[in-house]
This record gives sequence, C-alpha cells and structure tokens, in this order.
Amino acid sequence: MTDKTAPPPAMKPMQALRYRAEAAGFFTLMGLFRVLGLRPGSALGGFVGRAIFYRLPITDRARTNLRTSFPQMPDTDVETTLREMWDNLGRTIAEYAHLDRFSIKGADPRITIAGLEHADAALASGKPVIFVSGHFANWEVLPIAAAQYGVDGGSVYRPLNNPFVDRWLVKQRAAYGPKEQITKSARGTRRIFTLLRAHKSIFLLVDQKTNEGLPVPFFGRDAMTTPTPAALALKLGAVLVPVSNERLGGARFRVTLHPPIAFEAGGDNERDVFALTTKINEAIETLVRLRPSQWLWIHRRWPKEGDRPRSRRGIEAQTLAGSGVRVDSDGSSAI
Repeated sequence: MTDKTAPPPAMKPMQALRYRAEAAGFFTLMGLFRVLGLRPGSALGGFVGRAIFYRLPITDRARTNLRTSFPQMPDTDVETTLREMWDNLGRTIAEYAHLDRFSIKGADPRITIAGLEHADAALASGKPVIFVSGHFANWEVLPIAAAQYGVDGGSVYRPLNNPFVDRWLVKQRAAYGPKEQITKSARGTRRIFTLLRAHKSIFLLVDQKTNEGLPVPFFGRDAMTTPTPAALALKLGAVLVPVSNERLGGARFRVTLHPPIAFEAGGDNERDVFALTTKINEAIETLVRLRPSQWLWIHRRWPKEGDRPRSRRGIEAQTLAGSGVRVDSDGSSAI
C-alpha cells in the first residue's frame, strides 16, 4: 500500500496563505513546462539553471563543497561543473511535468539501463534488496525505471515543507514509479521492515545530511549519514545495490546498477553499522567522482562547526544502530 497522503495539516492563516501562494507559482510553472512539451521544457529549465540559478548565492556553497572535495580541480573546471549541475537541476525541475514520458520501453527509450545482471542476481538471491543512490541527474528516473522493469517494492522520500506541492509530487511518483511511497518517519521505518521481510525492495537516496545519523567519512570529511540502509541490511540480511544515473543529453538517461556492497559482519552491531555505512558512503563517493557535474553539490552535506549529532526516538534509524528496535513476527518494528 502507498503511504496515505494526509490532508494538509492545520495551519495558521498566514502560513496557509504563503504555502498556497508557493503552490500556485509551482503549479503555474508545471503547467508552462507541460504545454511546452518535454524537450523544449527541459531545455528551458536548463537555460534557467545556467543563466539564473548559477548566479544565486547558494552557488557559493556548491563551489566550496566542490573545491574542498576536488582540491586539484582547476577553477575553470569548477565553474564548468557548477554550470552543468545547474543545467541539470533546472531540467530536472521542468521534467517533473513530464514524468509520464520516461520509459525503458519502446524502440527509442528515454531511459537505458546498464548492469542489469547485478539487479537480476540480487533479486534472484531470495534476499530483500535495498537499492541505494544519491541525487544524480534526474533522480526521479531511478524508481520509475525499476518499477517498469518489474521490481516490486517501495520508494522512501523526505516530505517537502509545502504540503500542497508535496501531495502532488507523491501522486506523480506513485503514478509512474513504485506504488509504495514511504515517508522518512517512524511509521515509514515500520513499513520498510514489513516490505523487506516480505523480500521486496526498497529504494533509498542516502546522500543528504541527517543530524540523526552517524559521522562517517565522505570525500575525506565526516558527514552526518543515515545508518538506516546499513542497519536494515545487517538485521534482515538484505543485499545493498548501489545505483547511479547520468544525463546523456537533453531528457535522456542511463541508469547503471553496480555490484552489491560486500561486507562481513564482525558481531558488534554498532561497529558493524558504522563500518557498513562507511562502505555505502565510499560507494556513493565513487559514483560522484565518475561525473561530478551530475551530483547536487548545493546540499549542506558536511556539518558546520558546532553541529552535533542528535538522537530522536522514532526518527529514521539511530535506534536501529543499537538495540532500540525489535522485529516482530510480522516484520513490523517496535521502537
């Protein structure tokens, strides 16, 4: 079942007005991109990304992240990478109006898949499978391709602040990708357990900072990282398959499945979760290094000075790393 999209929560009048105004602007933009068509709409989004988004102050954060991660990269290459990143993000925004156009099927598919043997082997192993990825190219393409290939499972997402836009996005994702849309929440964690215990698959983006996570190296610096996929894999024997995506030009993509992450548990659960989370970060870093312009460098991926990890019962899986979760016979979790 898909996570039910609850009606918009009760809001103060000014907050509701602001969210409705934001949603009106967003849906107007989506309508424009829809009318333009996929190719012209994507191209316009790319132009806006290069010409306008690139000049926004947030690019300074992306520039700092990129230079720190690639200290030997010449300044001209840094700026080229940033412009390509913004081109991709602008296109991705425009392409939300056309998720129905992306397919792995037909004589001229917009999505091609490489490394299918890795997915086939993992799915045939009889174990649950967790596909881990990051914000590469248009990241919405990944679960769409998996659903069209016949992979049964759920996609985990972080709800947007604007409830009206969030409801629309969840409906779009469920219409063209996995029907199971699972929020990052305590309820979502229980649903993930249930699906994995039923030997279904989960799709996770694991490249964003989470203060409930673990400080694990990423490009040589500790980054607060969710322990959820590692903890789930260790507890339920799931296979972890890294996935990347790259834009081939315009609105065409290549999704690549990589060999599963190999790991031998040592018997100390907390150390094992940390070590496996480190391996997951290493896999994502390797994929970023293949084509840096395809990753979203504007994230606050690394903590600022003074940041501290936070632990909150019922949120994500800090408790999964220890003994705070038990798995009941039906596959649900009690936290």
